[in-house]
Amino acid sequence: MERKTAWVAGANGIIGRNLVEHLRADGGWDVVGLSRRGGPGTVAVDLLDPAGTRAKIASLKPATHLFYAAYLDKPTWAELVPPNLAMLTNLVEAAPPGLEHVSLMQGYKVYGAHLGPFKTPARETDAGHMPPEFNVDQQQFLERRAGSWTWSAIRPSVVGGTALGNPMNLALVIAVYASISKELGLPLRFPGAPGAYDSLLELTDAGLLASATVWATGHEGAFNIANGDLFRWRELWPKLAAYFGLDVAPPLRMSLADVMADKGPLWTSMATRHGLSASYADVSASWAFGDFVFGWDYDVFADTSKARRAGFHEHVETEQMFYRLFDEFRKARVIP
Repeated sequence: MERKTAWVAGANGIIGRNLVEHLRADGGWDVVGLSRRGGPGTVAVDLLDPAGTRAKIASLKPATHLFYAAYLDKPTWAELVPPNLAMLTNLVEAAPPGLEHVSLMQGYKVYGAHLGPFKTPARETDAGHMPPEFNVDQQQFLERRAGSWTWSAIRPSVVGGTALGNPMNLALVIAVYASISKELGLPLRFPGAPGAYDSLLELTDAGLLASATVWATGHEGAFNIANGDLFRWRELWPKLAAYFGLDVAPPLRMSLADVMADKGPLWTSMATRHGLSASYADVSASWAFGDFVFGWDYDVFADTSKARRAGFHEHVETEQMFYRLFDEFRKARVIP
């Protein structure tokens, strides 16, 4: 079979990194990772610079498949739209002839999950919500631009992975929060909003997401992708605490971004004593995201049957996903 060439934008993120690893392990792909920072095996490119983007990718092997998982954070929903739409537009417009498929990474923000209670299970056919929403603008761009190539939009829930320094890594939030709680001799308290402990949720394993993303290159349209099981923190939280050898005390609403702001010196001491490889800057980037997710005092889940009907049947047990990620953090000496 003829080898395919993948460009993965956002290759250093929690989603992009797993996708790069998945494609390389598959064996049928030549893989080029793209990111702002660059790094080993990754090409540094500023997607906000159209001319610079064209110049940088001109020397790359032409892509047959473009996987877009890049993201630029901004303080408000409205401010997210221009740069994130521009980055996708600049990369797609600079892509050479021969491109076959563009894969866009989205999420449940398309359904308004970030705004408050929304219809669940969310379906790909649900009506949109009042803008601004950059995910929608990006998809509309692909729909207008497609013709010589096809497109897919992948919609995961919160993604479980091991990337450090990422602003949206819930597994790392829990692992570091639990490690610091243990260091201080405290039980593991759920820090979320009243009601969030009993909300019905789902997550998406980064490895499963990578597999689904590649599978979807043979299709066109949007697909919800999740592990396949639902959970409530009330049931799962004590199990996660037990992994770290911790008791559980009643939930107590607190901002992790606030209470963890002064824990750098403590972490430095822990790192010295336990031989940890990660600095506090490496492991503390996601506190605000943890506050966001633990603030969901409403159900957050989607209907994933469209993907199953189309032929994607992989699933992951969420509890076991957490244990595996925690094991990987420990093996890499990220946590004690």
